Amino acid sequence: MKSNLSYVQPSVTSPWGTYLSQVDRVLPYLGDLARWSETLKRPKRALIVDVPIEMDDGRIAHFEGYRVQHNLSRGPGKGGVRFHPEVTLEEVMALSAWMTVKCAAVNLPYGGAKGGIRVDPKLLSQKELEKVTRRYTSEIGVIIGPQQDIPAPDVNTNAQIMAWMMDTYSMNTGATATGVVTGKPIHLGGSLGRVKATGHGVFVTGREAARRIGLDLKGARVAVQGFGNVGSIAAELLAEAGARIVAVQDHTGTIYNAHGLDLTQLIPHAKQNGVAGFRGGDRIGDEDFWDLKTDILIPAALEGQITAGRAQRIQARLVLEGANGPTVPEADDILASRGVLVVPDVICNAGGVTVSYFEWVQDFSSFFWDEDEINQRLDRIMVNALNQIWDTADKHRITLRTATFAVACERILTARQERGLYP
Repeated sequence: MKSNLSYVQPSVTSPWGTYLSQVDRVLPYLGDLARWSETLKRPKRALIVDVPIEMDDGRIAHFEGYRVQHNLSRGPGKGGVRFHPEVTLEEVMALSAWMTVKCAAVNLPYGGAKGGIRVDPKLLSQKELEKVTRRYTSEIGVIIGPQQDIPAPDVNTNAQIMAWMMDTYSMNTGATATGVVTGKPIHLGGSLGRVKATGHGVFVTGREAARRIGLDLKGARVAVQGFGNVGSIAAELLAEAGARIVAVQDHTGTIYNAHGLDLTQLIPHAKQNGVAGFRGGDRIGDEDFWDLKTDILIPAALEGQITAGRAQRIQARLVLEGANGPTVPEADDILASRGVLVVPDVICNAGGVTVSYFEWVQDFSSFFWDEDEINQRLDRIMVNALNQIWDTADKHRITLRTATFAVACERILTARQERGLYP
């Protein structure tokens, strides 16, 4: 995989390499806008920062942090911050680029951004975690802001971390700036419905996709990889619609019950211990997860989980990408050839950024909506976006992923073209 950038060396299946391949596939559908396509292959800005803190035992520890703004043609940057020991600049670049596409796919007035720190938060005390968060926020403070770039929660980050980020930015600028982050606690300007929004969006797009392919959700067998906020909420909503959650995998292991797992017991258990040790299902090998006979598969963990080899084994009719970049390009082709419908991440999990947008709007107006109104607005935006993407896919006889990129990239590059180049 050749990159035009000197500072990353992507492979065919690495996050940035996967993204570049996805862009290349959409070029034939962009018409005259294709002359601007190089814009999509270069992040506008990439910041690498050192995050030094004093640990509880007096040691000075240094952590590597990133904030990447991929494209700001359609508005300020928007994207999460993940704390993970394996996070890299390339991964954050790809995640920021997928955010650009995702925001355009649901027609939000945002560009894409993403952040991360190479740290395992489980190894930090609460005080150390606060120090890391505040120092990182100060270091990236030169490029974030309510009208510049608005961070949000991602892997291993939550409302408390957003509260620390908001407070640090506010202290540095001398005024309370609730709109600098989304995913905050409710009493600090957070939005009702935000915690469940990403999983809710996975459910809504899954419901619409199932209806289109004639798959009845009642009795449908569902397997979920990753049982954090996104996977557990999507599973819960599907179960409420009558589906059976037969398998769940997380970092602790994989459990299976052909009759359906009891989510009222599993979800609290998983929050405390992970899914391993749950008595309502049988422990199976992690790799056996990909061989299970199911109707719906939800990869809601990290990137690159559906490889070419696993794509040959998946028996589901419908794949709902709750995670970002879970399917490598070769696996995409295999699933398409086998008649497995993939609802891609850039529309499937866009519920989170959509309700983040609602939160941002509410913060600016200081007028807050109730949860029913938020969910109604979310459903309408997600369904309308998916319908337009589906029409594009049918028109060109392309996959939903390429169709999503076609719709989104046309919007991004039209904005780029109309704004022109400065100076």
